[in-house]
Amino acid sequence: MEHMISKSLLLAIVLAPLLGAIIAGLFGRRIGRAGAHVVTILGVAASCAMSAWVLWQLVGQGAPAFNENVYTWFEVGGIEAHIGFMIDNLTAMMMVVVTFVSLLVHIYTIGYMHEDPGYQRFFSYISLFTFSMLMLVMSNNFLQLFFGWEAVGLVSYLLIGFWFKKPTAVFANLKAFLVNRVGDFGFLLGIAGVLLMFGSLDYGTVFANAPSIAGMKMAIVSDYEWSIATVICICLFIGAMGKSAQVPLHVWLPDSMEGPTPISALIHAATMVTAGIFMVARMSPLFELSQTALNFVLFIGATTAFWTGLIGIVQNDIKRVVAYSTLSQLGYMTVALGVSAYSAGVYHLMTHAFFKALLFLGAGSVIIGMHHEQDMRRMGGLKKYMPITYWTMLLGTLALVGTPFFSGFYSKDSIIEAAHHASEHGGWIGQYAYWAVLLGAFVTAFYSFRLLYMTFHGKEHFHDKAPAGYVEPEADSTEHAAAFAHEHGDDHAHGHQAHTPHESPWVVTLPLILLAIPSVLIGFFTAGPMLFGTDWSGHVEQLPFFLGAIDVNAAHDVMATLKKEVWHGPVAFALHGFQAPAFWLAFAGFALATVMYWWKPELPAKARKLFAWPVRVLENKYGFDALWIGGFAGGSLGLGKASRAIDTHVIDGVAVNGSARVVELVAALSRRAQSGYLFHYAFAMIVGLIVMLAVLIRYLN
Repeated sequence: MEHMISKSLLLAIVLAPLLGAIIAGLFGRRIGRAGAHVVTILGVAASCAMSAWVLWQLVGQGAPAFNENVYTWFEVGGIEAHIGFMIDNLTAMMMVVVTFVSLLVHIYTIGYMHEDPGYQRFFSYISLFTFSMLMLVMSNNFLQLFFGWEAVGLVSYLLIGFWFKKPTAVFANLKAFLVNRVGDFGFLLGIAGVLLMFGSLDYGTVFANAPSIAGMKMAIVSDYEWSIATVICICLFIGAMGKSAQVPLHVWLPDSMEGPTPISALIHAATMVTAGIFMVARMSPLFELSQTALNFVLFIGATTAFWTGLIGIVQNDIKRVVAYSTLSQLGYMTVALGVSAYSAGVYHLMTHAFFKALLFLGAGSVIIGMHHEQDMRRMGGLKKYMPITYWTMLLGTLALVGTPFFSGFYSKDSIIEAAHHASEHGGWIGQYAYWAVLLGAFVTAFYSFRLLYMTFHGKEHFHDKAPAGYVEPEADSTEHAAAFAHEHGDDHAHGHQAHTPHESPWVVTLPLILLAIPSVLIGFFTAGPMLFGTDWSGHVEQLPFFLGAIDVNAAHDVMATLKKEVWHGPVAFALHGFQAPAFWLAFAGFALATVMYWWKPELPAKARKLFAWPVRVLENKYGFDALWIGGFAGGSLGLGKASRAIDTHVIDGVAVNGSARVVELVAALSRRAQSGYLFHYAFAMIVGLIVMLAVLIRYLN
C-alpha cells in the first residue's frame, strides 16, 4: 500500500493545464505576454512532472492500476455518468508523451509566435488542448472519453483557424470540424451500442462483460444479421477514422497546416491524431471479439499507410510533406491494431510522437530562418546557415524511415514483421496490408530525403525567380497584418527573400535537441519491456508492459510469435533489420532521392513530364477533396438550394400564396355581385327562379 496513486495527484495533472489556459485566456491583457507563457508553461511542466511520477510509480515501484470515480455527473433511469480516471501503463505512457511534447511546443511557441498579436490567446488554446487530451486518455468511461474527444476537436478547430481573417485558415478549420463530425457520428453510435448491450458506460463493467456478446447478432438491413460486436467495433472505429485521419476521412489533416506550426506538432504528431489509435487499443477487449472488425481496421490502415504517403512525394510545401508523412505513419499504427499487435501500434505512437514533433518543429525553424517561406523550391543550401536545425531534422528523418538502432526502427519494423506474420494466415487483406507497409518504407524514405535535399543541400534558391505555380501570399486584413507578417514574412512587401537565412533562436532549437534525444535512443531501451515482455537487453523475462491494459486472444497474439522468432535483444533485432526487405526498400528510396535531388537535380523536372498523369492524380489527391467538397458538401448545398426553391416557389408560391390569391379572386368576384341596387337583386332572384324551374321540369320529365 506504500506506492499508491492518489486521486488528488491525478486531479492536479488534469487541472494544471486548465488553470493556465483560464488565466492566459481571461486575464491575458493584465498579465501580458510573459505572464501568459509563464503560467501556461508552468502548468504543463507540472503536469508533465507529475505524469512522469505516475509512470514511475506504476513501472518502477509496482503500484497497482488506478480505476476510481471522482464524482457522479448525473444519474438518469438507472444509468450513471461519472467523472473518473483509469490509470494503467497504457494511460501513463500516453500522459507522459502528451505532456512532454506539449511542454516543448509551449517553449518553442515563445520564439515562433513572439510577433503575433494573438500571443496570449494562442497559449491559452494550446494549454486548453493539453487539458482536453488528458481528459480523453485518463477517462475510465465512455462518456468522459467522448467529452475529451469532442473537446480536442473543438480546440483544434480554434487552433487551425487561429488566424481567423485568412480565408484559407477558416476553410481549413471548417473542413476539419465537419469531417470529424462525420466520424464522431459513428463513434456516438458505437457508444450507444455499448450502452444498449451492457447498460453501463464504465470501462471496467463493459470489458468484464464483453464475452457475453460474442455470439449475439442483430438485423440491420432486412433479415441479414450482423454480429453485435462487429457493429459496435466498426462504429467506434469510424470515430477513430475521423480523429486519426484514415482514408476516406483523412482530407482535413493536410489542410490543417494553415494553422501556426506549433499546433502542427502538437495536434498532428503526438496528441489529437493519435487519439483514435489509443481508443482502439483501449477497446481491445471488444475488438478481439470480431475478426470482421479487425479486417476492416487492417484494410483501412493499409490503404492509408501506402496511398497517402505517395501524395507526399509531389508536395512542395515543407509542412505538407511532413503532414502526409503523418497520415502514412498513422496508417502503420492502424495496421498494427488490425493484426492485433496493439502494443506495437501504441509503441509506434510513442516513438512517432518524438520524431514527428521534431520534424514539424524543425520545419517551423526552417520557415523562421527563411523569413517565413514554406516552398521548398525556394530553399536549398540551408545546411551551413542552420546547422542545429539540419542535424536534428536529419536524426528525425533517420528515425522516421526506420533506420536500425533508431527509435522508429523498433516500432516500425515490429509492425511490418507483425503484418508479415498476419499475411500468412489473413487471406488477401493480410497480403495487401503487408505489401502496403513494406512498399511504404520505400515511399517514406524517398519523400523524407527529398525534403532534406531540397531544403538543406544543393544550390541556393533564395533569390531565384518564383517557380511555376508559385502564388505570392497576400495579407487578408489589416487587423491580422502582424500575424500574417509573422507567418509569411515582411519580405513579401519588398520583393521575395530580402535577407540571408539564419539559425533560429534557442527557444526554438532547444526543443529540437530535446526531441532528437528520444528519437535516437528511446527505442533501444524500451522495445524489450514495451513490446516483448523482457528487460531492455532482451535476456530477462518480465511481465508484459501492457498487461491488464490491452487484451489479446491467444490465437491472435502475433507479438508473442515475434518474440520467439525475431527478438533476441535490441542489438540483434537491429542487426536482423539490416537483412530485412524493409531496410533495403528504404535504402532504395534514399538512393533514388539522392540521385534525383542531389546528384542529378535536373531529373525531377524530366520525371515530372514523363509521369505527368500519375503526378496529376497525386496532386489532385486522388480526387478525395473534389469528392468531399464538390460531392458531399456541394451536393448538400445543392439539396439546400433545391429545398429553398421548393419552399419558395411551390410551398410559399403555390400552396400558401396561391390559396390566398384564390380566396382573393373569389372575394373580388363576389364583391362585384353586391351592387346595392334593389332592381339588381330582384333581377338575380327572377333569373335564379327560372333556372331552378328549368332544372326541376327536366328532372320530372
